[in-house]
Parts: sequence; structure tokens; C-alpha cells
Amino acid sequence: MGKNNSGAEDPYLHIGRKLNLLLRTGQMLMESGADAARIVRDTRLVAANMGIPAEKFTLHISYTTLMLNVTNGNMSYTNFKKCLNHGVDMTIISAVSKLAWRSVKEGYSLDEYERELDRIINIPKQYPTLISVLAAGLACGGFCKLFGCDWVAFFYTALSASAGFWLRRICNKLGINNYAGIAIAAFFATFLAYLTHFLSGSATPWYPLIACTLFIIPGMPLINAINDMLNNHIVAGMTRLINTILIVGSMTFGIIIAMHVGQVSDFTSLSVGPDSKYFVEGIAAAIAASGFAIIFNIPKRLLFLSALGGMFSICVRNFIVLYLGWGIIIGAFAAATLVSLISLKIAHSMRTPVLVLAIPSVIPMIPGVLLYRLLFGIINIKALDANAFMAVVQSGVTAVLIIIGITVGVTIPNIFAGRYLDKLSQGKYI
Repeated sequence: MGKNNSGAEDPYLHIGRKLNLLLRTGQMLMESGADAARIVRDTRLVAANMGIPAEKFTLHISYTTLMLNVTNGNMSYTNFKKCLNHGVDMTIISAVSKLAWRSVKEGYSLDEYERELDRIINIPKQYPTLISVLAAGLACGGFCKLFGCDWVAFFYTALSASAGFWLRRICNKLGINNYAGIAIAAFFATFLAYLTHFLSGSATPWYPLIACTLFIIPGMPLINAINDMLNNHIVAGMTRLINTILIVGSMTFGIIIAMHVGQVSDFTSLSVGPDSKYFVEGIAAAIAASGFAIIFNIPKRLLFLSALGGMFSICVRNFIVLYLGWGIIIGAFAAATLVSLISLKIAHSMRTPVLVLAIPSVIPMIPGVLLYRLLFGIINIKALDANAFMAVVQSGVTAVLIIIGITVGVTIPNIFAGRYLDKLSQGKYI
């Protein structure tokens, strides 16, 4: 395996195949939930190994289509690739990113690089279906505990969420429209959570209704949407944002139908602020973070680090909110920044992208209930008086600022590291 074995002597030799491999790399990353900056960075690294100069390489990214153009004097080569099967798979993101670096370091030929892509796409899921279903339940149970429920309600939440997650997977297998499947799963999980309040044993019987559908909250797409826009990938970011709104709207529709069937009033007014029980909230955050990490198919070797990251982020946020009095927005921003800085150091030794470690760790800080309140207020806007309307607006503004704070905190260290990686991909250090 020799250096620059992939035709770097003549960058335009086999150009059609090179464009296809580069677009396939970007497609795998996009459909696995990578942000646009990661896609550009990794494809540039692979292009550098293929001998394609950075100034001749242009990649345009939208949520559903990748367009790659390579110029050669008066000649211009352009190819497209559709991205339709979106999800989150951190194992593939990590594997493709490592392959991009390895292709430069070891000078992969086109055949060798293609074989590695085939191997990655055929990597089996890290966790069996049953484990993923249980993880979704535990993740929502962890959120419920963060909101202040007791352990009986935690169990009810986990049971309802697991059932809803399982039903959503069934809908996906049956080819049901994604948004319809989300609404069905949200309805089923919420109605089960409603039924649990008839059971005895819980002093917080309504809290499962708040948390049982949070496995649907598109935390990673939401963070990626803000991240893309902050990195000037406006089209991709706006499309992700619209998709996120549609997901949350579909989920809310399912919840509202379940509430009408059960004749439940608006349950989002329950208090969900942090308290001073650091140990309990830390354990709950670790459960939520590791649950989402499993849903995201994170490599098994990183699962424990995700749990520690979730515990750390919540404890830091609560300390800032409760003892420094700086507010939840600043607390979320500071906690996300610290998590990202630590992840930046760990990611180097673990050979994985920073966001693979950082995003599951900050997911427990996503303000799901505030987003609920905003959507419920919009739906019932005719029944709101002036005070209720202002409360809805406040919930929406606070939720958006928290999400921006989390995203900026996660992204800032990665942006500085990204500058070095961009220079590397342009061949300045190769």
C-alpha cells in the first residue's frame, strides 16, 4: 500500500469513479446524521488522497442532494447523489471519518478505498433491537427523573416509551410515512402513559406524560441544523430545521389526540426545573445520555464515556443555575462548552469525531418540555389570554436560546479544530 496510490499523479484519471466514491462518502455521512462541515472536511481529505486540488473541488450540500464539481482548466466534471434514508448512526460517522484520515496517511488506491467503504456499510448494528427498545425507554425515564418524578413514574415512563419506540420501528418496517409513524408512536406512548396514572404507587403520576415521547425529540438533527447555519451551510441547515419542526409537530399531533381520547388537560404546565439533588440528577442524566447513545448506535467502547458526559453536563448546568444564578441559558452553554473541550481531548486518543462524544452528552439538556409548551400554545392560541400568550412566547424564546447555547458550546471547540483539519485536507500538512 504505497503513498498516493489512487492516481494522485493524474488527478483526473478515473475522474468519474473518483466523483462517485467521494459522493458515496458524503452520502454515508449525511444519511448517518453528520453535520455539513464534517461532510465537507472528510470528503476533502479523501479528495486530497486522490490528488484533486482543494481549489478545484466544490461540494454543494443540501439535506437530500449532494452535488460535487471538479474543474480542470476548461473542463468541468459534475455528479450528483441523492440522500433519502436519513437517520443517526454514529458508528458509521466514526468509521468513515477514520477512513478519510487513513486514506491520506496510507495512500489508499481507489480499489482499497472502495473495499473499505463496502466494509463500513455492512458493519452490523452495535446493539440488538431489544436493547435499543429498552434504551429508548430508559432514556425517557432518565428525562422524567430529571423533571422531578419518583422512581415508580420512571418505570412507567420507560415502559410507555419502549412500547412507543417499538411501534415506531414497526411503522418504519411497514413503509409508513415517517411523520405519520411518529404521530402513531407518540399517540401510543402517551396513551399508555395516561393509563399508568390509574395505577397506584406514584406520587408524580402525570410526569410520564411529559417524558414518554422524548425519544422522538430530534436532538441531533436540531443541533446539526443550528450547526450547519452557523457554518454557512444555510440550505442544509434550514432543511434540517424544517424537518425537525415537522417531526416535533407530528409528535405533538399524536400527543394531542391521546390527550383528547383520555380527556386530559394540558400537562405541560408541570414544574420541570432542576433541583439540588446532584447525585440523583447525575444518575438520571447518565441514563438518558447512554440511552440516546444506544439509539444513535454509538460504538460500544464510547458508551460509558457518553454516560459520564451526560452526568457531567447536567451537574455543571445545575451548579451554574442553582448556585451562581446565571440562568439556564448560560448554564447550558457553559456545560456544553466544557463537555466539548473535554471531548476534543478524548476524541484524539479514542480516534473518533468530537461530536460523536459530545452530542449524546448534551442531549439531556435539550429543552423538550419548553418546545412542547410552545407548540401546545400555538395550537390553542385562540383560547389564550394575554398572560398565557406571553408565557408561551417566553417558553419558545427560552427553548430556542437554550438550543443555540448548547449548539454553539458544542461547536466552538470543533470549529477551531476544524480549521486545522481543513488545512490538512487542502494538503498543507500532507
